[in-house]
Amino acid sequence: MKIISGGITAPQGFTANGVSCGIKRSGRPDLSLIVSKRLAVAAGVFTKNSIKAAPLIVSQEHLRNGYAQAIITNSGNANCFTGELGIMYAKKTAEIFAALLDLYPNDILVASTGIIGKPLPFQKISDASFSLVKGLKKSGATLAARGIMTTDLFPKEIAVEFRLAGKKVRIGACAKGSGMIQPNMATMLAYISTDVAINAKMLKAALKTAVDQTFNMITVDGCMSTNDMAVVLANGLAGNPPIEADGKNFQTFTQ
Repeated sequence: MKIISGGITAPQGFTANGVSCGIKRSGRPDLSLIVSKRLAVAAGVFTKNSIKAAPLIVSQEHLRNGYAQAIITNSGNANCFTGELGIMYAKKTAEIFAALLDLYPNDILVASTGIIGKPLPFQKISDASFSLVKGLKKSGATLAARGIMTTDLFPKEIAVEFRLAGKKVRIGACAKGSGMIQPNMATMLAYISTDVAINAKMLKAALKTAVDQTFNMITVDGCMSTNDMAVVLANGLAGNPPIEADGKNFQTFTQ
């Protein structure tokens, strides 16, 4: 395995972008989009907090079938403690980007991070949606990584390349999270992309194994967040024999 450049878009078939839509007063990027060229097998883990923000509720519902094709994230506003209005805005966010990307709303995951308890400025997201989609590109990984930041001092991204059943495959990722970390990913968003072919059951098992050994073992201040999620999309474009059971290929991928 070797570390390579490219971040979340390093695997085949992924593009990304990040823009400022005006949620943050600073004018820094606050809207991020990651898209797979084709429908991807998907899995996610979410905060164990009994209170979950609106976008998590919507994304959990969208992930029930084990597939997704895009992730839209706003930073600067958590869309949490916002009631039915928050749920509606999370759903409408998926609908807007589904229309622009020619996808089904259920194939889009939504996430928010930032200030809790204030209504999501949905119109700003809507106004910026076209330019965000238009700017999608293979080189947009860092833009997307910056668009999900809140108190982070720098974007967090990585990509690796390795051989799997004779095929060159890649995994890319970006994440945000700076203040609260314990327990269980608090204030973290983590997105993973891969061109590996794998079924939903094994992808979910791989993600859970990784999260249990990393994010869920970190302790800083004892706080738990309402918006945490880690999601992986696997579009299968590497052309490896699909991973459908435990074995050497699954263990290599999980590692």
